[in-house]
Amino acid sequence: MELTLSRHVYSDRYQIFLGKLHQARLEAGFTQLEVAQRLGKPQSYISKCESGERRVDFIELLDFSKQYKKPLEYFVP
Repeated sequence: MELTLSRHVYSDRYQIFLGKLHQARLEAGFTQLEVAQRLGKPQSYISKCESGERRVDFIELLDFSKQYKKPLEYFVP
């Protein structure tokens, strides 16, 4: 049996974080594919991070923050 994480398993604060992660990419003017290429990851990685299917760790957040030119505080709910 495979356990699949979905948005409902995360706290309200993490849901807000996911929205900010998505919004930051849009504000930076990037597609998921463009960010993935810049980070050397597949496009599905970005999609899974933004949807909550994959949890974002601190080092990954630093990478997103740098790409989107946002301070870490931007992502904190």
